[in-house]
Amino acid sequence: MFDSKSESVALQIQFVIVTGGRFWRQNAGGWSRASLSAMRAVILALVWSFATVQLAAQGTPSGKMPQRPDVYLVTIDTLRADHVHCYGYDKIQTPTLDALAGEGVRFANAFTPSPITNTSHTSILTGLLPSAHGVTDFARPLSGDHTTLAELLKQQGYQTAAFIGAVILDSNTMAPGLDRGFDFYDNFPEHSQSKSRWGRLERRAEDVVHRAEAWRDAHAAGPHFMWVHLYDPHDPYEPPAPYSAQYKDRLYDGEIAYADSALGSFVAHLKQHGWYDNALIIVVGDHGEGLGEHQEETHGVFLYDATLHVPLIIKLPGKHSPRTVQNQARTLDIFPTVLDLLNIEVPSQLDGESLKNFLEWGEGNDRTVIAETDYPLHFGWAPLRAVRADGMKFIEAPRPELYDLSKDPNELHNGYDLSNEAVQKSRKVLADRWARMPAPVSGSVGIGAAESQDDSGTREAGSGSNISEPSKLPDPKDKIEEQNLLHSAMLAGEAGKIADARAALERVLERNPKSETALVQLGSLSLRSSDYQKAVEYLAQARQLRPDDATAAFYEGEAREKSGDLSGAKDALETCVRLNPKQSADARALLGQVYLRLQDYAAAEDQFEATLLLQPEHLEAHLGLARAEILQRRFSEALNELTRLAKAHPGSAEVFELLGQTYSGLGRESDAAKAKLRAKELASKAGK
Repeated sequence: MFDSKSESVALQIQFVIVTGGRFWRQNAGGWSRASLSAMRAVILALVWSFATVQLAAQGTPSGKMPQRPDVYLVTIDTLRADHVHCYGYDKIQTPTLDALAGEGVRFANAFTPSPITNTSHTSILTGLLPSAHGVTDFARPLSGDHTTLAELLKQQGYQTAAFIGAVILDSNTMAPGLDRGFDFYDNFPEHSQSKSRWGRLERRAEDVVHRAEAWRDAHAAGPHFMWVHLYDPHDPYEPPAPYSAQYKDRLYDGEIAYADSALGSFVAHLKQHGWYDNALIIVVGDHGEGLGEHQEETHGVFLYDATLHVPLIIKLPGKHSPRTVQNQARTLDIFPTVLDLLNIEVPSQLDGESLKNFLEWGEGNDRTVIAETDYPLHFGWAPLRAVRADGMKFIEAPRPELYDLSKDPNELHNGYDLSNEAVQKSRKVLADRWARMPAPVSGSVGIGAAESQDDSGTREAGSGSNISEPSKLPDPKDKIEEQNLLHSAMLAGEAGKIADARAALERVLERNPKSETALVQLGSLSLRSSDYQKAVEYLAQARQLRPDDATAAFYEGEAREKSGDLSGAKDALETCVRLNPKQSADARALLGQVYLRLQDYAAAEDQFEATLLLQPEHLEAHLGLARAEILQRRFSEALNELTRLAKAHPGSAEVFELLGQTYSGLGRESDAAKAKLRAKELASKAGK
């Protein structure tokens, strides 16, 4: 027997079939293909609903509906689609991804809108293009105007948690706002004692998975939305054993195979606890990797398929026949797809569209891919935009590019012609898109303007565009070797190989003496090496080239403070906080210390208090505030501050040293002696 809900669905199916058949007989030959498709879609939807009701009634006590499905979003960083076994790459074993594809839907042609980790993940979690959500650079906060997938699922009663594999997605530092909607967001420690990259900059996939499993075990009541981020395929390529040996000549592949094995452990955990069958599991790469194609060693600068084409595999709740979708899809379609599958209203104004038709019926149209990268602006080069549609790829750049992907899938032969129809259509797509965006910053790519082009490839702005032309900035194609050296220097610096980093940066300056990025990195290395005067020289040059660089201003202020140039330090740090007022806690804390040394105690207190507004638990700011109060003989106020700090930071020698000074100022010499002794013990312990 059917329950009342199943009877209702059955009656709806009967009504549609009977009335539809009656209409067909009365109007034989009069239905269009679209009408027939619409009728079939309605019938299939009702049949699906009917079957779901019946399965639920048969498989649960008293005919109760099953719990809403858990949603597991797994993002694997830097994962090219063409380096996964089920995508046709036979030089690697990825059994977990293959098995999920064998039970779900594999999108053969899925693309990210951005080749940068923060930006691409924000698009996944908001369903918006980078130019819409605004997270086009590291540490740029996600505006509260944009709702995240976690926020919407939390509103629907989901328990939410995120487990990240790299500090680059830490919501306290490099990805502010990305934690919105998550009950738990597994950030990195604020002050790591580790000198290794593991635990300080990155977590192994196994570590991320274990943390996720522990949280899931501790939160039995559902439903759950969990985002699990595996960073391992990102460079440097350092897979653990046995993958380091098995893939010794292809370490990137070794990282992918290792990440797949960690994902396998997570899937096995879900199955072991009975959480797998009713789960919606989405596995996707956030972006790809250059691997030397087009001379790009890693990612971020170019918009070729090497860094945009990613795997996308979706396993639906319950059992379904596997399917491969050849149509073009996008990672920003994930957000509306999840909501659509859960029957949650999809917000308007999204750039993504639901893939539900592909998942349930295998039908749908290709999605036009728009890709954007502002990363070249870091180096003073032109940002890029791309459109991938109808088998063509157009890249807007100082020297524009066009590729016929059916004949040139590796994008090696630029067929750009101003009059080409694909160029005109693509520019219109970008112009329509740009028209809805806020006014662009100087140096952004000109879209849709009429142009003339001489034999050298430079462009002149035509009429009708208020957007800065890309010809004003160098084309990244001419600068990619410089970027590779800069990236090598960064990795060497992170690994403590200072000489190697310095050598790479000096090679950059040989190519381009005005590389502000190289000068800033050399200044930072000199600062770490305690060569403060050299650091000041490099950083002052960098700031002359780019006066609006808040990072260079901060480093210069730090170098000048350490060298004793307090006036110069004050000027540099004041510039830093003016350029970056909402994300300058460390700069303000250091500026407060400089004011203390200049005996401007009121100004020092202002900076410490401003720091605490940005970061209420900033220890250096609290200590600085206490010092200012002590220096002004406001010992009672200092005591209140330090008593609280001693409880919050019982292992800080500095807290107890200041507490001793405060007790002495209050005439409490016995307490002062105890505090100073404790400070000495902690300092001795820390020095061991």
